[in-house]
Amino acid sequence: MSDSNVKFFSDPVVQLIQHMGSDLSVIQAARVSTNNDFGVFTEGGSFAGHSGMEWSEKDKGLIRYLLREKHGTPFEHNSITFRVEAPIFVFREFHRHRVGFSYNEMSGRYTKLEPEFYIPSPERPLINVGTSSKPEMAPADEYIDHATITLLKESYEQAWTHYESLLNLGIANEVARAVLPVGIKSKMYVTANLRAWMNFLSLRTHDENAAHVSRPQYEIELVARKIEHELGILFPLSMQYFNEFKRVSP
Repeated sequence: MSDSNVKFFSDPVVQLIQHMGSDLSVIQAARVSTNNDFGVFTEGGSFAGHSGMEWSEKDKGLIRYLLREKHGTPFEHNSITFRVEAPIFVFREFHRHRVGFSYNEMSGRYTKLEPEFYIPSPERPLINVGTSSKPEMAPADEYIDHATITLLKESYEQAWTHYESLLNLGIANEVARAVLPVGIKSKMYVTANLRAWMNFLSLRTHDENAAHVSRPQYEIELVARKIEHELGILFPLSMQYFNEFKRVSP
């Protein structure tokens, strides 16, 4: 069976939609506690008296101190929104992050879903040679790799055929979607502040130098690394010291 309408993808999409704040807003939020902030936001979004482009050693030292001593609230006075496209099983892990996060996901109740399904890339290790609580993944041999992709594609195509058949019978979207697997692509907007994003990254990326080494699922780490890249551009000092202090959210 082959359904020409069905498409396959391996790489998730992460798109920065909007953001508010910067390393400078972290600094100002911290300094106001000692009545030592130096100005107000201008119409363009920077603080009067500071371009936000050149950092003094005191600026750098303050952000470094906040992260080292885990003073977290100054990292909450900002907002970053991403549009993410990934398989539903990634979103089910993503949505476990609740504190500081807001989500809006494409609804399979209100609209017909799209025939796009996840298949592992050749780089994705498929065999768990560790344990369920401490997974360690290894590549499959060529035969198993080919069999896996073939079975996934056949399953997806059959599920999509059944989904469309149910819809053609007049079955409601919210019921017909029950035949679809968690490998189908979904889309969402997700918004959080930098403190929440740092916590997300500490759990959803693998780094041997981290204070607490996490072993996330490969697919959610692909999403997390794309998010981290964008955060590194928006908050370069905060992200530099986040890494320096072993990826622990303040």
